[in-house]
Amino acid sequence: MKYSTTQLTINAMLAAVCAVLGYLAIDLFTLKFTFESYPVLLAGLMFGPVNGALVGFIGTFVYQVLRYGLEMSTPLWIIPYVIMGWVVGTYAKRATFNNTKREIQTIALAGELLVFALNTVSLFFYSRLIYGAFSLPFITGSFIPRLAIACAKGFVYGLITRPILVKLSKVTHNGQ
Repeated sequence: MKYSTTQLTINAMLAAVCAVLGYLAIDLFTLKFTFESYPVLLAGLMFGPVNGALVGFIGTFVYQVLRYGLEMSTPLWIIPYVIMGWVVGTYAKRATFNNTKREIQTIALAGELLVFALNTVSLFFYSRLIYGAFSLPFITGSFIPRLAIACAKGFVYGLITRPILVKLSKVTHNGQ
């Protein structure tokens, strides 16, 4: 796979923004409010699945290590963003990176719901690491607020992303 200097630079900047946004997250036990998924969404929509996954991996890995250190549970919190980047990128690539406003709205919401679902699975495994057994209150205690946050972020991301992609396409020479 061949990368241009522009593409590598934008990917590096998006991964750095992802790390900073993750680091600045507001954590309240199992409720986390962050915008770290937005750079992953942009990378996937602009450059495809590999780049979306790489930005998700590098950005969340850096943030996890800086904020929490390297732990056994670190991959649990990285994998949802890697998968989101891959799924969004695959969808964008199928549309030859020329997604309509409605398609971007749909994929932004689907991406956030995917991260929500995968983080819920991660909470299950994390509760087994912490408590040695499955803890239903640990997982379901913040289910509704986390779902509401995911839906709200997906909706807002869908509204703001198309104009941003149009501007960035002048630099990256992609569709949009």
